[in-house]
Amino acid sequence: MERDGAGERTIGRRVRVAIAGGGVAGLEAMLALRAQLGEAVAIDLYAPRRDFAYRPLAVGEPFGGGRVLEYDLARLAGSAGAAFHPASVLAIDDKRRRVLTREGAEVGFDYIVVASGARMLAAIPGAVTFWGVSDEGGVGAISRGLLDGGLRRVVFTVPASSWPFPPYELALLADAQLRRAGVEGAELAIVTPEDAPLRLFGPRASEWVAELLAERGIEILTGVHPVRFESGRLHLAPGEPIAADAVVSAARLEGRRIAGVPSDEDGFIPIDGHGRVLGMEATFAAGDVTSFPVKQGGIAAQQADLVAETIAAELSGAEPPRPFDPVLRGTLWTGERPRFLYSRLTGGHGETSIVSDRAMWEHEGKIVGQHLAPFLEAQANGDRPGAQTGVVA
Repeated sequence: MERDGAGERTIGRRVRVAIAGGGVAGLEAMLALRAQLGEAVAIDLYAPRRDFAYRPLAVGEPFGGGRVLEYDLARLAGSAGAAFHPASVLAIDDKRRRVLTREGAEVGFDYIVVASGARMLAAIPGAVTFWGVSDEGGVGAISRGLLDGGLRRVVFTVPASSWPFPPYELALLADAQLRRAGVEGAELAIVTPEDAPLRLFGPRASEWVAELLAERGIEILTGVHPVRFESGRLHLAPGEPIAADAVVSAARLEGRRIAGVPSDEDGFIPIDGHGRVLGMEATFAAGDVTSFPVKQGGIAAQQADLVAETIAAELSGAEPPRPFDPVLRGTLWTGERPRFLYSRLTGGHGETSIVSDRAMWEHEGKIVGQHLAPFLEAQANGDRPGAQTGVVA
């Protein structure tokens, strides 16, 4: 039983769920819906790009390790028995259950999951922005400058509204590369508005990160916002400018707005504890596009899983699942052995800040998602079950 495009209940066809976005949240939602509802659901995946680029491994590229993993979205969707539409969602009419694409198509749905992610914007004027993809002209050039002695002091910055891991990893990887090359005299620093290094992961993890940075000789300035870099000075708020030969900044994030869907001043969508968009009935959201303050692939996947569980419960008349209770897991590249950080963001579950040299979750490494991690592993191994639905124009 489902709603048709006009919002009326009909019998005799599969529930139709549209997903706007082909990133971690969108793919995890696709797989979780299939796991929850089986063949009772028809899934339409809309994304303007034809590939899924998995970015967290990109921090290693400028330093000779790691790379961006790319997957064909049509193949991924086909392996999950979903239809892939290379199109952007322009507007959503929640009452009429209609979605309008930028390409002019208007299609009905029973539920829609907005997983369109966030726009990445340059945050610090004058700084090199790390975009999370291969950038030999940016971070790669800074890496070479450190190695040949052309750059002596480089600062890595964490702007507001960004995932803080990359600047820490870039600094640690740069330090490890310099040590391996026997280069001495270079200075590395991290500037962050956090009150302590990687404070999201709790006191124990934060203390460990602070000790690691001290051991490596990497300066850390907390509680300050990077403002702009010019004439060899990085301006801060509050505080006096600091000297630097180059500055690398993570990108600032801004939500992707869709007509008909509420958003805050930064474009992020407000949701309730089950991922339903506030004030809407059949529209859910997951991932970086939501107003949840932590923008990370693992969190996005957990939100997508909860949305799928909520839709399945609603269709079966069961009690809704427990509200969002996020677990934050992170793999920190250090240039030596990676370290695995763990925290429960809501607390009340015993120890909520853990650092380990071994993963405390299945599918060790940075690939995230209860369903997405094993699915991508199966793709890599050539195991592609399911109908090859392919691209739908």
